[in-house]
Amino acid sequence: MEGGGGQKPGSPVYKRSPDMTKSLMTKSEQLLRIDDHDFTMRPAFGGPPIPVGVDVQVESLDTISEVDMDFTMTLYLRHYWKDERLAFQSTNNQSMTFDSRLVKKIWVPDMFFVHSKRSFIHDTTTENVMLRVYPDGNVLYSLRVTVTAMCNMDLSRFPLDTQTCSLEIESYAYTDDDLMLYWKKGNESLNTDERISLSQFLIQKFHTTTKLAFYSSTGWYNRLYIHFTLRRHIFFFLLQTYFPATLMVMLSWVSFWIDRRAVPARVPLGITTVLTMSTIITGVNASMPRVSYIKAVDIYLWVSFVFVFLSVIEYAAVNYLSTVQERKERKLRERLPCTCGIGNPDDMMIDPQITGYGSMDVNTTGNYGMPENGGRQERILAQVALNDSQITGQVGPSRGYVNIWIDTHAIDKYSRVVFPGAYILFNIIYWSIYS
Repeated sequence: MEGGGGQKPGSPVYKRSPDMTKSLMTKSEQLLRIDDHDFTMRPAFGGPPIPVGVDVQVESLDTISEVDMDFTMTLYLRHYWKDERLAFQSTNNQSMTFDSRLVKKIWVPDMFFVHSKRSFIHDTTTENVMLRVYPDGNVLYSLRVTVTAMCNMDLSRFPLDTQTCSLEIESYAYTDDDLMLYWKKGNESLNTDERISLSQFLIQKFHTTTKLAFYSSTGWYNRLYIHFTLRRHIFFFLLQTYFPATLMVMLSWVSFWIDRRAVPARVPLGITTVLTMSTIITGVNASMPRVSYIKAVDIYLWVSFVFVFLSVIEYAAVNYLSTVQERKERKLRERLPCTCGIGNPDDMMIDPQITGYGSMDVNTTGNYGMPENGGRQERILAQVALNDSQITGQVGPSRGYVNIWIDTHAIDKYSRVVFPGAYILFNIIYWSIYS
């Protein structure tokens, strides 16, 4: 029978060419001779320390927390080193790229983040790990990490402060005798995304440094630092804290223009401003750590609180002095001589030529002789005989007289100038120091 259809299946014509991609010799483990070496040991074990270069791509700076004193950052961490045990022959000098499955079978640097609270490697949709091996044994190991690390903040100038935080990278097991950690391209080893922004901070700069860290029980280690400087945006705190506090202080000054006899108007106004300032202070401190030193915002709020409180005390002083004045006036009326035969006892009590007020009803002294417009000073002139221990009912020219002058309205007038002037001076000093 002609044709190949009649040949038996076992004929050489039916033998397929071997699939070299499925050959044992093409397996990555075999190509890299992983089974021929002990990868639990570092490269060149027993020799000089192995150099491991590092560069970082900052993807995002997520949060800065003053309460927890930490920050959260997502970054691409890349390691570069040479392991001659992974060298392989290649006709086109192309590298081979692997995922996290091969990473577990070879030696990789044991980097960790010093002072980190939490950290993890992203695993969606698979672990974000890449291993690239070059024919000469050079290795690139990259992974995507999110880390939350400690940041010691000095909040003495909050919210007009500038903070510098650091992310520290170090080998956990290998001292500088076994592993030399360095920035691969110096300060250019750190790259950031231009779109990185924070709601409360302006990122001023990123930079890198390298230092040695000493542990008494294990020795010296190379440590890499990523420093970034943050300046806080003040506009949010101006709207939420400074402006409301300033308005409350100014509102407390309104009471200086209200008649001191209007107790239902002045007392609630003072109490309202005091309680509002207390609420503002409580709200600010609720979102801050309980530090043992005074912050800049505390100085402003507490000084504002003192001004508001003093405005309440000012009215208490005015009201008290007015009450004392009224009592003295009442006693003077009781001690006046008998007015028998005198047409108008008020003429003896108040002299229009001296006071400039004219006659007024004694029964109206509860108003302290205050005109309705409040534009004239209050004067009480009482003529009291001093030479007799007992008042006889006659007023003689030989007796001495005492002028009792109590001007409680002047306290309000002075307060209208002193309080705003002192508060403006405080603001000038405050903003010149902290801005």
